[in-house]
Amino acid sequence: MNPVTVVAAVVEREGRYLLGRRPGHKRHGGLWEFPGGKVDEGESVAEAAGRELGEELAVSVTDVGRRLHHVDDVGGVFAIHFHPVQVDGEPTALEHERIGWFTVSELTEMSLAPADARFVAWLKDGGDGG
Repeated sequence: MNPVTVVAAVVEREGRYLLGRRPGHKRHGGLWEFPGGKVDEGESVAEAAGRELGEELAVSVTDVGRRLHHVDDVGGVFAIHFHPVQVDGEPTALEHERIGWFTVSELTEMSLAPADARFVAWLKDGGDGG
């Protein structure tokens, strides 16, 4: 079975990254994640990022860069692709319990979803070889 591709938006402003805390009733509930979601059949990563961030954060995506890193979700069927994303508008928590902007140092101390924790470790180590 092919993994389900998920785009994770790495939105950065002034050295801080945008994350949301997953609702308690969902898988990895209460843990923090980079926003995003599944790439639907026939949809590009940029289209998926635009749709998902519009639904989750009420922002418009203005640019999606080349993939930084990818992580296979341990125990799941997802392949999470982390992309730098530029957005227009002020994010609002529509799907997450909370959202916030955090430095890499702060991220290393947070309760992150497993794939996001692996990405943050990669980011902290300098982001080589994605």
